Amino acid sequence: MENKNIEMIFSALDKQLAVSGDRGISLVVCGGTALAALGLVTRTTKDVDVLGSLKGGRIHQIGKFPSWLSEAAKKVARDFNLPEGWLNLGPESQLDTGLPEGLSKRLQKIIYGERLIIHFISRVDQIHFKLYASLDRGGYHVEDLFKLNPSEAELFTACRWVLTQDVSIEFKQILISFLKKQGHEKLAGKI
Repeated sequence: MENKNIEMIFSALDKQLAVSGDRGISLVVCGGTALAALGLVTRTTKDVDVLGSLKGGRIHQIGKFPSWLSEAAKKVARDFNLPEGWLNLGPESQLDTGLPEGLSKRLQKIIYGERLIIHFISRVDQIHFKLYASLDRGGYHVEDLFKLNPSEAELFTACRWVLTQDVSIEFKQILISFLKKQGHEKLAGKI
């Protein structure tokens, strides 16, 4: 998915939901789609990572998409030549381990029609998630993290959150090593 297609794809999903007469849904999206949709990082992505649904100002686990949403997503996949599972709940387990404090208050809402509202996680929260992913998987997550141009204070806050996700001494050492490798020796010394 390219930046220019994200709006078309979400609008098409909204139309499919309307055609089927199903009720709407409010999804919280992170990852590459959120980065692109908010203009934070320009790159292509193959999927939409859904963290959960937003109800009453709180993010809730979905577990499994309702059949009406899955069917609508399949039709959009067909129409836009998207891979199976383009709309996925891959990061949903993050709700079990904990989100950065205040994430739900920083969500950026975009309405894509009558039945689809997408809440993209903010730049600050992307820094948290991308730091965690950088330590775990590296690659484009590292590139995304530093394209967000985090300040030392933002990185420090993200480091503190990341250490709540894995409290092992080994993980802390991985974080310190990563920071040093990226030229943040001073910050590494504070961890």
